[in-house]
Amino acid sequence: MLIFFILGLIFGSFLNVVVYRLNLSQSILGRSHCPNCKKKIRWHDNIPVLSFIILSAKCRDCGEKISYKYPLLEVLTGLVFALAGNYFFVFSSPNSWIETAFYLGVFFLLLIIFSYDLSHMEIPMIILWIAMGWIAVFYIFMDWISFNPQGGILSVRIYSGALAGVFAFLIFFALSAGSREKWMGMGDAYLALIVGFIVGWPAIFAALLLSFAIGAAAGVLLIIFGKKTMKSRIPFAPFLVTGTIIAVFLYQALPEIKYLLF
Repeated sequence: MLIFFILGLIFGSFLNVVVYRLNLSQSILGRSHCPNCKKKIRWHDNIPVLSFIILSAKCRDCGEKISYKYPLLEVLTGLVFALAGNYFFVFSSPNSWIETAFYLGVFFLLLIIFSYDLSHMEIPMIILWIAMGWIAVFYIFMDWISFNPQGGILSVRIYSGALAGVFAFLIFFALSAGSREKWMGMGDAYLALIVGFIVGWPAIFAALLLSFAIGAAAGVLLIIFGKKTMKSRIPFAPFLVTGTIIAVFLYQALPEIKYLLF
């Protein structure tokens, strides 16, 4: 888990770069620089979390404050990667290496959407399509090498994912179209489609239930503490991503709960 946590910190640092440059339509290649003074960041000032602490949350050159969201996202990515390693990775199983790589990629892309929507109230469609391609390639490959006629139609990942994805998409599409995107954006509907493919059927019920429950709780707390009002817009993708990741780990830790949904 420690190895996966460190790997997550590294990917979390890169994730911050992707979110920042994606918003500015910049290339994700090349060294990072301070957005204030534009000077390139030294390699030893770019170590996840540790550099933030050593620099006292300030740029070494101009003293501009560094947002706490950067180390927080690095730690969050580290924790998600550590849990993925704990639940999916088995050193002696080649299939588990593939499964783990798949979920690390999926979680990385979901966390980009999480951070981007939280910062910009928008879901980057390019990340959604990359996620769909990543999922499709993995599912087709895994269904090909591990197809079991005795397992039933829901054991076919591409079918289970498509069923759950279309179901979730129709719910969010109805909310978006019915409210003219006041309750829910159309980007959320496409994200729900991706979520369905990730968790499959019937885990989509748990993912959506968790997402709406977390979103409702967060909304109430924001209103209580005066951060939002009843008319304020709140990005839903972070809650949908959170509910999805929790559902994946929940089903992996307690697979027997699947049968409670029928």
